[in-house]
This record gives sequence, C-alpha cells and structure tokens, in this order.
Amino acid sequence: METQQNDNRSTQYKKDSLTLSGAVSMGTGVMIGAGILALTGQIAELAGSLFPLAFFAAAIVTAFSAYSYVKMANAYPSAGGIGMFLQKAYGRGTVTAGGALLMYFSMVINESLVARTFGTYTMQLFDTEPIGWAVTALGVGVLIFAFLINVSGNRLIGGFSLLMAFLKIGGIVVFAIGGLWIADISFEGVMPQSSSDTPITGFLAAMALAILAFKGFTTITNSGSEIVDPHKNDGRAIIISI
Repeated sequence: METQQNDNRSTQYKKDSLTLSGAVSMGTGVMIGAGILALTGQIAELAGSLFPLAFFAAAIVTAFSAYSYVKMANAYPSAGGIGMFLQKAYGRGTVTAGGALLMYFSMVINESLVARTFGTYTMQLFDTEPIGWAVTALGVGVLIFAFLINVSGNRLIGGFSLLMAFLKIGGIVVFAIGGLWIADISFEGVMPQSSSDTPITGFLAAMALAILAFKGFTTITNSGSEIVDPHKNDGRAIIISI
C-alpha cells in the first residue's frame, strides 16, 4: 500500500501534463499579479514622468534574459528550471548553488510581496485602515491557497491559471477603458513632460522593479519537462507570455 501511494505521488507531475495555453497563463498570471497589480505604483513613484520609459527599458533587458531562457529551456527542458540551467553552464559547485539560492530567495520575496499586497488591497474593500495582523493573516491565507493549488497537479494548475489570467486581463481592460473615459480619451496628462525631476537612481530603481515585473515568465521553466512538447513549447510559452 505504501509503495502504491509513493508511485501515485511520483506520477502526480508527469510529462505532457501541462498544455501550452496553461503554461502561458501561468507565466502571464504571475507577471500581472507581481508586476501590474503589486509593483506599478512603486515604479511610478520612483520613475516619475519617465514611468513609461522605465517599463520600456526593462522590456529590452528582459528580452535578452528571455532569449537565454528560451534557448536553455528548448535544449534542457526540466522541472529544475534555473537550477538546471546553472548546472549545465557551471557544473555542480558553489556558483550553481549560490545562483540557485539567490533565485529561490527572489521567488520567496516576490511571492511575499504579492501576498502582502493582496492583504492590503482586500482591507481597502472594507473602508477601513489596514490592520497589521489582518493584512498578514490575509497574506498567509492566500499563500496557503496557492500551495493547495500547486500540490493538486498540473491539470488543475493549468485550468486555474487560465481562468485567473482571463479575469486579470479582463479587469485591467475594464479599468483602462474606465480611466480613459474619465480622462476624455486623452493621454496628455500621462505622457512624459520632463526628466529633470527624476534622479538617475530613481529611474534605475524603477527599471529594476519593472524587470522583476517581467520575470514572471521564469515560472514556466520550473515546469519545463511537464509541458507538452517541451523542446518547442517551453520557448513559445515564454515568448507569448511576455
């Protein structure tokens, strides 16, 4: 009986268990959640009138990074993600271990940021000041919910990611249309006027956060070997999601 249970667990994540659309939705959902919903305000505060340029510059940097990920994912599709890529590039050693740990810590920080933002946003629905313990409890709750989704298998992950991606994109479209309607379909107030009020350090910090917003595509590489036709679809999923 114990052997059978272990076999069931070992086959829970299997090859061809995640479709291309599911992988794209997973990457897109992370980018929208971490980037657009959680980081946009901070990026705008740091970049000031250069806010659009910060995102554009971050997109250029991300494109070079994504190219490397696409090539590595196509050649070595693996659930190991960046850890596997580092091992292929540097072998087993301190550099690989250190790089993998840095990536791991960045994911923990990113997920904590999104969870904290979720708690803060949720508290605003009740027209009250955010309470520390309540924000923390909501953040921990959403992390537990995400954990339960992730241990439920790729089929559920793909379907849930697709649903959430549509909801997020739809919400952003509705919000954008409403904003443009209120602004009388004018971009005059949001276009960069002068860069003199934005220090270079602020712009670079905003650009770094914008890069973090784009880096949600790295989630796809952590399911590389489980995507249908991984040698082709890993790279396609990364490109489409960006």
